[in-house]
Amino acid sequence: MPFAVGSDAIVHLPCGLLGFEQVKRYVLSAISGEEPFLWFRDQKDPALAFLVVSPFEVFPSYQPDLPAEDVRFLGLETPEDALLLNIVTLRARGRSTVNLKGPIVINRFSLIGKQCVLANAAEYSVQHHLPTE
Repeated sequence: MPFAVGSDAIVHLPCGLLGFEQVKRYVLSAISGEEPFLWFRDQKDPALAFLVVSPFEVFPSYQPDLPAEDVRFLGLETPEDALLLNIVTLRARGRSTVNLKGPIVINRFSLIGKQCVLANAAEYSVQHHLPTE
């Protein structure tokens, strides 16, 4: 991965995120002590930020099926070329959730990303409860 805790990576999302299509550049930041969570912030307006997590850190059995069109769009040659992040929703009452249907997929080398709707999205929820451990 092209960044480490304490450093940032600029990620370009040509299509933006669902509901935030106008925002094209995000800063991906890892903050010491907040692992395995990362921050995905609008480069121009850091107040617009999403808490994200690698699904494999919290759901080892996650098996996303990326549509071939998205694989081509991102220029992914092998599964290892992709960094997957899922948006976390913190809830005041109740358990926090993670969107497993629509991961943000980033090419680790070009840092071009896209929020993808999985080919096997029916197997997952947009409000999957995070484990409490």
